[in-house]
Parts: sequence; structure tokens; C-alpha cells
Amino acid sequence: MNLILLEAGDFSAPDLASLSGRRLQHVLAVHRAVVGDRMRVGVLDGLMGEGEILHLDDQRLDLRVRLDTPPPAKAPVILLLALPRPKMLKRILQMVTTLGVEELVLLNSYRVEKSFWDSPWLRPEAIREQLLLGLEQARDTVLPRVTLAPRFKPFVEDVLPGLMADGRRGLLAHPGSGESCPCDVAGPLLLAIGPEGGFIPYEVEKLREAGLSSVELGARILRVETAVAVTLGRLLPT
Repeated sequence: MNLILLEAGDFSAPDLASLSGRRLQHVLAVHRAVVGDRMRVGVLDGLMGEGEILHLDDQRLDLRVRLDTPPPAKAPVILLLALPRPKMLKRILQMVTTLGVEELVLLNSYRVEKSFWDSPWLRPEAIREQLLLGLEQARDTVLPRVTLAPRFKPFVEDVLPGLMADGRRGLLAHPGSGESCPCDVAGPLLLAIGPEGGFIPYEVEKLREAGLSSVELGARILRVETAVAVTLGRLLPT
């Protein structure tokens, strides 16, 4: 936890906040903080700054908070991702949040198992939990948008064109395309990554019709979470 995230309900006054539960236990066990210590804090969807510990015991942590720093800017990237396996989804949610992706769309695909859509990890509170962990890691306060798209064709035909408006560049990471994935892409971007085994030819064609260009990462076939990390690492400006 590189940033303690505060929410509106934590505040008893504009500059006073109290914590318990997971965040308190982290401060006690990992930071080994004491009264008088100062810690990095941030308000969810708001500013970041510093909190001075006024009181600390096994039940409660009280902070005097000073907020004066804006969060880091989001990368203007929409990640269109075929819904991965639930255990992998948890790690990917944290990863894309840490990397500053502004929006994640979880999309259905022929090779996505139907049972994945019934996973408890798709519940809003479960998704939010992983996003918060990503924000704490990255020292960020702004949650990315997460959208579920359980029907491929209606999404690609009716929603995707709107996401591609205003000159957003669209890339489809797909093995065998022949064109190498670019690096350090400036400007708004939409990146599509398929499921294990990749998008089927019909889906590839529909995505291309929507304006996405196919690119590849090389001859090796990567797991989805590896492909997400490697591709975003190449595309995002350093």
C-alpha cells in the first residue's frame, strides 16, 4: 500500500479522518507506524497529500490530513478485453488500474466460457475492491471505468464506433497479423485483446470493420495477463 485511500465516510471534519479494518491493519503490520508519523494519503476521486497520525491503536487510526496534490493523469487508453478466467481477472483489474488505463471493457467472445459471466468476481463490489488495490499500489485516486459487454456483436456494431470517435486509434493484438506492435503511442488509443486461443476469425473481421488494425507481439503465444502487461508496456509513452 503506497497510498492510503480515504473516502467521504472516513472524515469527521474537513481535515480529520479515522480508519479501521484492512487499512488500519496494514499501517500497523507493514508500516509499523506510530503517533506523529506522516503518511501518503489521497481521497478517492480527489486530491492526494499527507496525513499525520494523531491516534493509533488496534481499533482506530486518526489522521490530520492535508491535501494539495492532484493525482497522476490517466493514460487515454480504453482496453477492450475478452473476459478472462476469474482468478486472472483479479490480477488484471489491479494491473490496468496501476498502469493508469482510463477505461476497461470486459467483452464476450466465442472462446469465453459462459460460466465466467456468473463469477462472483464480476460483482461491482468485487471489481471495486481490486481497483482500489491498484490505486493504492500506483499512488492514484481516480478509479478507471469498467464496463461489462456480454454480447459481442451488439457491442461491436453499436457501442464500439462511439468509442472510436474523435480520431482514437484502434489496435487489435492478434497473433499472425504480420504487423509489429508499435511503441510509445501518443494520443487516445483503444486496444483489444482476445481470450486464451484468441478471437475467432469472425470476431477479428468485425473488429477490423470497426476500424481496429491488427498487430502482433512476436512469434510466442502469451497468456492473456502477460499479453496485457507486455502490450500496454509497449504502447504507453514512457
